[in-house]
Amino acid sequence: MKRVGVVFGSITPPEQIATVARRAEELGFGEFWFSEDCFFSGAMSGAAQILAATRTAPVGTGAISVATRHPAVAAMELAGLARTYPGRVVPGVALGVRSWLDQLGVLPAAPLAALRETVGVLRGLFAGETVSVDGGAHRLDRVRLDFPPPEPLPVHVAAVNEKALRLSGQIADGTILSVLSGPTYVRWARETIAARRPDHRVTAFALYSVDTDRTRARRAVRDAVAMFLAAEATSALVRVPGYAAELADLLAGGAGAPLAERIPDAWLDELAVAGTPDECAARLRALFDAGADSVSLWLFPTDQAVRVAELTARDVLPRLG
Repeated sequence: MKRVGVVFGSITPPEQIATVARRAEELGFGEFWFSEDCFFSGAMSGAAQILAATRTAPVGTGAISVATRHPAVAAMELAGLARTYPGRVVPGVALGVRSWLDQLGVLPAAPLAALRETVGVLRGLFAGETVSVDGGAHRLDRVRLDFPPPEPLPVHVAAVNEKALRLSGQIADGTILSVLSGPTYVRWARETIAARRPDHRVTAFALYSVDTDRTRARRAVRDAVAMFLAAEATSALVRVPGYAAELADLLAGGAGAPLAERIPDAWLDELAVAGTPDECAARLRALFDAGADSVSLWLFPTDQAVRVAELTARDVLPRLG
């Protein structure tokens, strides 16, 4: 089943989360994710707010870093949410953005090994097992949750580059694709994942704005697109659609106008979902056709998220059938 959801995090003011989530569920959005970026809002507190404000929709962490959170502590937090809101909690983990991990001094020496290790620890703890690990990233000595979740939780991995996507296909129940995932990248990522599990789900996040005024909608996402382009300048998100060389030139010319003002319009078509209702519906269809099982929308402008959600439910989702 294809789903359209809402993603929270980073630029979303924490005090707006519950209001937007409650209204989005009323409008028919099918799932919620909380993206933990440094240094904005925490995923655990954000996910808890969404779960408390909504009734039935699944809520995922999309994603928490395996470098900044010890897996035993993450499992304890997630298990507590899962016992309080059975059947609704979807753990999502990732390495995290390298530049932010460097700021904290926690970049693992072997990032993919740390990701594999963390997923294994989470699965064991969620299953009620006693886990001991002396790995490259974390150490656990006979750790067992006193309050495990009522049933083992599915674990999703947020991945960007080729090796991480392949690993996700091997070890995870689903893969989360970052914002800036356009149709070209989603198609490549789906092929790269080559999941072992037939029910492996691919969720794409999209920077999103819809308005009857096309120019206003696209202007609303430009700053966010620029921020993530700068953070992911050397990643597959930029390389796969063929923007790496031109982006390097744009970043090198930083003394001029802000990057947000210099992003080519064609890039917005690929890297965001922004425009009129017809345009947004077409771009969402393109993401589904490229291989996404669900697309979660980061609603812009963030201070008008409820209005954007209402317009989407009225004029975009019906166009998707």
